[in-house]
Amino acid sequence: MKEQDMREHGGNLDLAQQRFGGRAEDWIDLSTGINRLPYPAGEVSMRAWSALPSRAEIDALHQAAQHAYRTSAALVAMGGAQAAIQLLPQLGPRGHARILAPTYNEYSGVLAAAGWDVQEVADLDALADADLAIVVNPNNPDGRCHTPKDLLALLPRVGRLVIDESFADAVPQLSLAPEADRTGLLILRSFGKFYGLAGLRLGFAIGGAGVIAGIAAMSGPWPVSGAAIAIGCRALRDDAWAKSTSARLVRDCARLDDMAHVKGWTLVGGTPLFRLYETPDALAAQEKMARGQIWSRVFGQKPTWLRLGLPGSEAEWTRLAEVLAR
Repeated sequence: MKEQDMREHGGNLDLAQQRFGGRAEDWIDLSTGINRLPYPAGEVSMRAWSALPSRAEIDALHQAAQHAYRTSAALVAMGGAQAAIQLLPQLGPRGHARILAPTYNEYSGVLAAAGWDVQEVADLDALADADLAIVVNPNNPDGRCHTPKDLLALLPRVGRLVIDESFADAVPQLSLAPEADRTGLLILRSFGKFYGLAGLRLGFAIGGAGVIAGIAAMSGPWPVSGAAIAIGCRALRDDAWAKSTSARLVRDCARLDDMAHVKGWTLVGGTPLFRLYETPDALAAQEKMARGQIWSRVFGQKPTWLRLGLPGSEAEWTRLAEVLAR
C-alpha cells in the first residue's frame, strides 16, 4: 500500500460501512469538517458541463474569490486546497520544511515524498529559519489559532510561509488573505468545507503575482471544472448566506459542546466546523455512535481524542442526541 493511502483522514465512510453495514445515505458522516447544510448550488447550465471553461469564466471566478476573501492579491483556482499542497514541493529547491504540529498530515507526507527535510514543531518560534514554514490557521484538528500580527512577525524569519486557511471562512478576522501579496507569503483556501460542497473540488492559492503565476502554470489551462466555476461564482458573492451560516455555526458549536459536556467529554478545541473532545476511550465512543450509523474521527496517536463535525438538519441533531443517550 502506498504511503498516501495509509494516511488517516476523515470522510472514510466506506470503512464505516464495511464494519457496521448500511448504505452511505443511511449514515450521518461527522468525521469531516464539511458543512452539512451546504450552499444551495442551484441549476448549472449545460454549457458548464459540455464546454471547456473560458478564460473569462475563470477570471470571473477569481474575482468572486477576491471578493469573498477580501483581497486584491493574485490568486488561482485549483481542485481543492489539496491540489495546492501537492505542488508545494515544486515551488523552490528542496530544503528544510517545518510544520506547526499536530496538524493536517498531508503536508508532511507530500514534502517528505519529494525529498524535503521535514520537521514538525510545537510553536511558532520553532518555525524560524525554515526554508518552508507551514501553519494551519485555524488548525486541524485542535482549532489552535494565531493572530495575523504574530504570523506576519514570523514572515521575515522564514524563506516561504504557507498559511492554510481551509477553516477560516467563519472567522475572517484571522485571515491573512488581505496581506497575501507580501513577499514570501502564500495562503491556501478551501471552498468545499464552509460551503459544504467538497465534491466540487474547488480551492484557491493566494499570493504574490510571481508565485501564483508559477502555480497556475503547473496547474494547466483548465484547473477546475465549468460546474465548479458556475457554483463558485454564485456562492462566493453571496455575502448574506455566508453571514447567516457563520452565525448558525457559532450557535451549533455551543449546542454540540453542551451535548458532549453531558457525556463527560472535555473540549480540546475546534473551529466553527468541527469540535475536538477528550474522551475516556475514543475508539469505544466511535463504535457506539457507529452502531447508530453516525461516523466520527479518531486519531491513532491520540487514543482519547474524538473529533465531531456539526450535524445539519434537526433530524440529524435528534439522532445524535438519541445515540449519545443510549
